[in-house]
Amino acid sequence: MATERTLSIIKPDATRRNLTGKINAKFEDAGLRIVAQKRIHLTKAQAGEFYKVHAARPFYDELTTFMASEPVVVQVLEGESAIQKNRDVMGATNPADAAPGTIRAEFAESVGENSVHGSDAPETAKEEISFFFSGLELVG
Repeated sequence: MATERTLSIIKPDATRRNLTGKINAKFEDAGLRIVAQKRIHLTKAQAGEFYKVHAARPFYDELTTFMASEPVVVQVLEGESAIQKNRDVMGATNPADAAPGTIRAEFAESVGENSVHGSDAPETAKEEISFFFSGLELVG
């Protein structure tokens, strides 16, 4: 297994409810380290640029509006197989399908307001991390 880095976003529905610490505890309990972190408030244009891969999908406008609605916490997680481990800890996108104990099973309000985002592949992780962080900010 290789040590990897992945992007994690704690979304507006979770920051609004002060769940950052509880969510981060789940990542850390799973063996992931937070090597960079900041709380930001995205503009709709910034959210649109980040989620541009979904621009043609019907949920794009709703997604970008939601992501700009409240602050988010963007962070880089590091660990063995961090991308898959993060995805396992997050749970299925639809909280009704998420395994018990996962972030989405416990905290998501809906499919759209599902509390967290995580990179889905090494290439995506690299691109997403560089969207929010410079190399100087990665201090693992």
